[in-house]
Amino acid sequence: MKKYDAIIIGFGKAGKTLAAELGNRGWNVAIIERSSGMYGGTCINIGCIPTKRLVHMSKVISYRKPSSFEQYAEEFRQAIAGKRELTSLLRKKNFDNLDSKDTVTVYTGIASFRSPYEIEVKAGNETLLLEGKKIFINTGASTIIPPIKGIDGNPFVYTSTSIMELDKLPRRLVIVGGGYIGLEFASMFAGFGSEVIVLEGGDKFIAREDRDIADAVKTVLEKKGITIRLNASVQSIEHNGSGVVITYKEKEGNEVQLPADAVLLATGRRPNTTDLHPEAAGIKISDRGAVIVDDHLRTNVPNIWAMGDVTGGLQFTYISLDDYRVIKDQLFGNGRRTKDDRVAVAYSVFIDPPLSRIGMGEEEALRSGRKISIARMPAAAFPRTRTFEQTDGLLKAIVDTETGEILGCTLFCAESTEVINTVSLAIRAGKDYTFLRDSIYTHPSMSESLNDLFALIK
Repeated sequence: MKKYDAIIIGFGKAGKTLAAELGNRGWNVAIIERSSGMYGGTCINIGCIPTKRLVHMSKVISYRKPSSFEQYAEEFRQAIAGKRELTSLLRKKNFDNLDSKDTVTVYTGIASFRSPYEIEVKAGNETLLLEGKKIFINTGASTIIPPIKGIDGNPFVYTSTSIMELDKLPRRLVIVGGGYIGLEFASMFAGFGSEVIVLEGGDKFIAREDRDIADAVKTVLEKKGITIRLNASVQSIEHNGSGVVITYKEKEGNEVQLPADAVLLATGRRPNTTDLHPEAAGIKISDRGAVIVDDHLRTNVPNIWAMGDVTGGLQFTYISLDDYRVIKDQLFGNGRRTKDDRVAVAYSVFIDPPLSRIGMGEEEALRSGRKISIARMPAAAFPRTRTFEQTDGLLKAIVDTETGEILGCTLFCAESTEVINTVSLAIRAGKDYTFLRDSIYTHPSMSESLNDLFALIK
């Protein structure tokens, strides 16, 4: 049995950053990744980096305006090849960064607990047993496969991971699930020339957002040719050798059959704990399969921590990185930093244009009992949107009328993924809305939209 100061299960953002930190400090570290195709974690291999590369390429292709589906399909094939080249480069870089350290050993295999200090690693026909003084779980999450008839073994049904390995562009793509992941793929494939239909089981489109923002997003996506059907309960997905037929029920109970070339399941994600056998170490797991942690990311077992998506919190790479900071502070700092210290965490949905938000929506702000002021402006009102011909969208800000505190901001516009970080910094710095209203920005830029947006607050 090999003994280590620390065992890290999972090569994601938090895990790989912590492994490098501990290794640099002279700790003897083992990091375990179940697949050689996942060195570096979800983000660089199957998540944010490859999807955003494809989102970008779909936009580039729209400028070239291919004249036929066959030309779109060739552009798609080349984009997938470029995506593979990028992820391969990043995967090797991440592996080499740890493998080159004398203090870090990388194991490729399936890890499971044998006790609070022992980890079994199954690598092909070989089984290893490792012992660690401290153990850190960073196994991430994966797509929830719903119990829909015809999914098992269906060659035309994909997850967000497998669909990015397609070389052949589907003429018609049906996406089951109208959440943020589904919409990113909808926007992407529509840009590549596919006919896209989104089937959402709920009666509200992106229910988490305010209705004016949701309506603006829906209008823009439909203008791109994307069909969105609400109250669509999928009953079966049957294949016939050349494609599939999706059967779903409408709200009234009518059954509709929809032929397609491919189906994407965008039905949520679940923490990866099944193969981990946490019960062998006495680790408590939630009803949703997440590792239960306290404010310092400690499990109920004193020498075991969990970080990233496996804890069931916000599934963002930057949250995983901050989890690393929380644990680093416990190990080498004063231990005061916790996951509850996070203020003003923004998120972006990479549709076209992107949707970015921070803080409260209008309904939440009203429920809080505060007196609020709301500002709204169409994206087309700002000169920068005219210069690059991206005038779609809506910007919205919510402010506490009495204190001037910025309660929330939603930017559905070009370059919102960058501008939202300026709003986030202002909130974290404790600045009121006049700070953004009166700041000096470059011109023409989307950042200067904050001048006009917050000037509407009365």
